[in-house]
Amino acid sequence: MTQSVVHFIGFRDDRYWNAVKVFGPPDFIHRNWDRYAAQDIAPGDTVVFAEGEASRPPKSYTAKQKPH
Repeated sequence: MTQSVVHFIGFRDDRYWNAVKVFGPPDFIHRNWDRYAAQDIAPGDTVVFAEGEASRPPKSYTAKQKPH
């Protein structure tokens, strides 16, 4: 049996800490709701969105950002 994990999607501000208080620390953090994030989610995982509806389709792949 696989263990379910927690995914946070789109958190960029203090709402992150509010979500941690409710769901605990995430196992995965996704900057955007895109196909990369959608492919990482397995049945039974908990997915927490900073904004928007969970039922919205993911965007195409998000361009990778270069580190500063």
